[in-house]
Amino acid sequence: MEFDVYEYTNRGGRAYNEDAAGHSVIESNGVFIVADGLGGHQFGELAASCVRDTVLAAFDGNFDTPCEEWLTERLAEANQKILKMQAEKNAVLKSTAVVLAVDDGKAVWANVGDSRLYFLRDGKIQAITNDHSVAYKKYKAGEITREQIAADEDQSALLRALGSEDRSEAEIYAGITLLPGDAFMLCTDGMWEYISDEEVLIDCLKSDNAAQWAEYLLLRLMNRIEGGNDNLTILTLMVG
Repeated sequence: MEFDVYEYTNRGGRAYNEDAAGHSVIESNGVFIVADGLGGHQFGELAASCVRDTVLAAFDGNFDTPCEEWLTERLAEANQKILKMQAEKNAVLKSTAVVLAVDDGKAVWANVGDSRLYFLRDGKIQAITNDHSVAYKKYKAGEITREQIAADEDQSALLRALGSEDRSEAEIYAGITLLPGDAFMLCTDGMWEYISDEEVLIDCLKSDNAAQWAEYLLLRLMNRIEGGNDNLTILTLMVG
């Protein structure tokens, strides 16, 4: 199984880029991650980098436990490291995370916070992670539409994040057996709040590779952002 991967991150209109992205592919297995640090003054960068580095450092090409357990354990480990940094620096630093793990053709993913994963197959978006935010709760309760999440006043009010004593639990999504042509997009809220689900699908369908898919989406975003926009990060993956 082959993976075509593309990563892009940008500080946007902020002074620092507190997002992080990374991946590791060894033979037919791989781990792919995007994190969005919270805290400002570069503390968010430390948190997001901690999450990325903790997850990727634990991957050696094989998973010693089922991916569901592996992801839960890695994100819990990252949470403990961030809590330790908070104590050392006497500062608030947290991070979201969305992670995809592929083991022998099976894909499992997890998220904490509002960084998202989109899974596409057969010309359709098959799944999107749930945001752990107040705005998403409003959407699920029927108070706002899905399209209104990005502009809602509570969009940045997170209900879960790494760096929390009691609200850091990862949500795990059931694994699927990968097929050639499957595609994934992982991104931070600085990316998804400017693009619709339909645009994610359309740009994937007209792309020949992961880089082109991301570039189409970034072109849309660049025409919509104004000064002061959030950091933005995208990781696109196409399965060959």
